Amino acid sequence: MKKILILDKGHSILNEKLLEAGFEIDFNPTISREELLEVIPNYQALIVRSKLLIDKEVIDRAENLKVIGRIGAGMDAIDTDYAEKKGIVCLNSPEGNRDAVGEHCLGLLLAVFDKICIADSQVRKGLWLREDNRGLEIKGKTVGIIGYGNMGQSFAKRLSGFDCKVIAYDKYKTNYSDAFAQECSLEDIFSQSDILSFHTPLTSETKYMFNKDFISNFKKPFYLLNTSRGKVVNTKDLIEALNQGKILGAGLDVLEFEAFSNELQDTPRELQDLFSRTNVVLTPHVAGWSVESNYKLSYFLAEKIISAL
Repeated sequence: MKKILILDKGHSILNEKLLEAGFEIDFNPTISREELLEVIPNYQALIVRSKLLIDKEVIDRAENLKVIGRIGAGMDAIDTDYAEKKGIVCLNSPEGNRDAVGEHCLGLLLAVFDKICIADSQVRKGLWLREDNRGLEIKGKTVGIIGYGNMGQSFAKRLSGFDCKVIAYDKYKTNYSDAFAQECSLEDIFSQSDILSFHTPLTSETKYMFNKDFISNFKKPFYLLNTSRGKVVNTKDLIEALNQGKILGAGLDVLEFEAFSNELQDTPRELQDLFSRTNVVLTPHVAGWSVESNYKLSYFLAEKIISAL
């Protein structure tokens, strides 16, 4: 009987499907790295979220491992290249949260354009400032998407009813124009975008891709959306561009710094700056965190693991 070690909690459908398929499951969400290194040779599959780094040391100890599964989309906590060289299949489940991410990204854009968060705060204080909260329409704008995989496509699909132009750049794809977005070059993104939305994984190529030099290529001021990974965006350079008016506003579900205290004085200075801006809307890395995605992430990953084993 093949054994699977699960390190992070997912929906119960994950365990149910794996047990039905005849696998033995050990669930250990509090396991330490040292304990993992000791027991990993006993398992044929490992299921993680982002609690522990699955690097060369772990992979070398996993002499019987056939599959590493990620409950989610991003694989940046797993050395996938090394794992695959060792014959280990690496699986994720972006189909499970792409709908949630697409909807949340649209929500961020609407919140920024229509000043929903600041207006809500004002009304709760008894302020009725209609002219101060005059919004913008998405219609007629050009939305540039970087990364046209599950998440980028989902966002583009949600934009289809807004009478806007959607262009998409993806370094690793060709001939991907569809009913929702037109394939384009990075130069087209720079010259045409009124709104820029990142939907890339975090890799050595995309880490701090959005920086001062990148921003300088844009031909006109624009709005930024990021629901990918926080370290895709250099926060210091973002703040400088906001101060200069090169970026008109931002909707950020992910931040360069996410492991910070609830006490404002303990947070990085760059975050304190973002907190003070009314043209920046922030959410706590929850774009893909819906009730429905909780089920789908585990369901699709279970299906893939069963097929692989």
